[in-house]
Amino acid sequence: MKKGGQPTPKKNGYRITEVVTAYGHPNISATHPTTLEITKEPELTRRGDCIIAVKADKAVADLSSNFKKAAKNKNAKILITVETGGIKETIHAYGNPNLTFTHKTDMVIRKSNYTCNRTLAVKADKAAKNLSRKLIQKLQQPNQKVLITLTVECGGPGGS
Repeated sequence: MKKGGQPTPKKNGYRITEVVTAYGHPNISATHPTTLEITKEPELTRRGDCIIAVKADKAVADLSSNFKKAAKNKNAKILITVETGGIKETIHAYGNPNLTFTHKTDMVIRKSNYTCNRTLAVKADKAAKNLSRKLIQKLQQPNQKVLITLTVECGGPGGS
């Protein structure tokens, strides 16, 4: 599988993968019922209950043009895998033609179909509060390195 936003063929379509490196923080609570967020910001207050990682090396604006184009397909499936300290969890979500990918510090995954400039994916099967508490315990460790793998999968010719 190629990294860095280059299409990789798959049966009946293609996939594009991006890898984001971020870090844990002691104030991560991950209790938000409808969203989860990764941010480039280095600090986090207790009010940021949707944030699962800080000091990310990418926000939605930094993703490759290939990834953004594929994720705007109405049939795009987006897998978000969060991995740290030997624990891995995957969120299944979808793309949307209304995604803009313009926010320079954040990426937000939503259970709803709502989009704004921070939205990475919609109709997710998990929000922050649905993540494993073992994973969250690891994410609460200061400077715990977190790898977030974003994979968008589109159908065959014409992106259907």
